[in-house]
Amino acid sequence: MFLNTKFRTDTLETMDNFAMEGEILRDALDKIAKINQLLGGNLLTLRGVQELTAKISKSKGITIVDVGCGNGDMLRTLAAYGLKNNLNFQLIGVDANNFTINHAQKLSENYPNIRYRCQDIFDKPFEELKYDIVLCTLTLHHFKDSEIIDLLNVFYKNSNVGIVINDLHRSSVAYRLFQALCFVFRLNNVPRQDGLTSILRGFKKEELVRFSEKLNFKKYKIQWKWAFRYQWIIWKD
Repeated sequence: MFLNTKFRTDTLETMDNFAMEGEILRDALDKIAKINQLLGGNLLTLRGVQELTAKISKSKGITIVDVGCGNGDMLRTLAAYGLKNNLNFQLIGVDANNFTINHAQKLSENYPNIRYRCQDIFDKPFEELKYDIVLCTLTLHHFKDSEIIDLLNVFYKNSNVGIVINDLHRSSVAYRLFQALCFVFRLNNVPRQDGLTSILRGFKKEELVRFSEKLNFKKYKIQWKWAFRYQWIIWKD
């Protein structure tokens, strides 16, 4: 069946409901994190952080915020990397779902430099949060274009070093491959349907370029990476 990916879909995902909780959500969060890890998604974000911090002294504290942090898997990856490389990372996970935040906190009990905040990123407390680097991994596609512009304005204004965005390439091939993955990983209805919707809410490269131009970003890089991802790194002036 022909799949039209010319435009982003505005179909909502089940996990867009911030009141969702329970075993189905926990299972979905953990399986999404596992798939992201296996397909190299964590490594893609980590490499973005490495580029942004390449010229920063190891003695300097670096605050990194992960927006839409899910079960905290990316933050734990960063904590392990920072410990191994003698980097002073202070890591903050932000998510609007309280159940998700509680689950992430339990999984991160042995990581003293990770803390979590249950916040809507469109509310004032987040708009006032300052950081060196902000990460947005598989989160940006959840928002409409106008909301993305507003968010990127906040990210850019409040970061000292830059932004790392890791998100989906909207593609019929990616859609069909994810259908196969659903079978292999025996995903339940929530991650399966949300994953397919996420792909249709993803981006084409020219859309990310337009966002960059509209926001007058002076230095940025957008690269296609496996598995059907875009790595978008934005440096502060």
